[in-house]
Amino acid sequence: MQPLNTPINLLKEIIIALQAYYRAHLFIKQHKLWLWILIPGIIYTLLFLVSMHYFGQTCNQYIEWISLKTGLKTWLDKIDSGFLGFLFTLGSLILWLVMMLSYFSLFKYIFLIIGSPIFAFLSEKTEAILEGKDYPFSFILLTQDIIRGTRVAVRNSLWQSVYMLCILIVSIIPAIGWLTPVMAVSVECYYFGFSMLDYSMKRNNKKTSESLAFIGKHKGLAIGNGIVFYILNLSLVGCLIAPAYAIVAATLSIIAVKKTSN
Repeated sequence: MQPLNTPINLLKEIIIALQAYYRAHLFIKQHKLWLWILIPGIIYTLLFLVSMHYFGQTCNQYIEWISLKTGLKTWLDKIDSGFLGFLFTLGSLILWLVMMLSYFSLFKYIFLIIGSPIFAFLSEKTEAILEGKDYPFSFILLTQDIIRGTRVAVRNSLWQSVYMLCILIVSIIPAIGWLTPVMAVSVECYYFGFSMLDYSMKRNNKKTSESLAFIGKHKGLAIGNGIVFYILNLSLVGCLIAPAYAIVAATLSIIAVKKTSN
């Protein structure tokens, strides 16, 4: 039996997670779930565009303040070196990207907490339709889903903040720092996908520790889910559908892996 978390299995699971988004689109279209897609999508998009605009301006001002306070900009102006000027510009851009990714991470988790009731409902409805099960509405269970979703989001945000802080420090190192945007995106994708997958784990009566163990063995599902989510955020239409599509796709990918295992 092939061990879990091998590069081959990781790639297979990423492909399963990527394909799940297309299946999610067909599923949403077939079962007319557009209302539950657009409501959180519109809220998410408006908050995302406004907050990223103002934070982007703040990042520019912060980088300029650092260059002036350290005397780096004055020194570069004196030596008038085109190559060093290029390195400074490239370093500033990388630092800006890492800071923007860090803020997007924080924004994303805040929205995960706010949108947890809708995400819990969508995940439950998706599995109910596919498995032919009836999940009667329970305010107590919904509250438990919200509390767990919030707890997982807070936990993931704290761990991710630790990694992002380390990446932010590394980003100022010449040459090595050029790889940090890729590292930051990889960490982002995993922890976002983790939050999406955990809704299914909770509904299957898995404790948080069991969810950690399962997703730890199937990292590809989390990474793949996060990859498409980030790609969708590159366009306005993508922003509208990204959050809800991610939760439906996560539920479908969990079911696909369970069937493959069986």
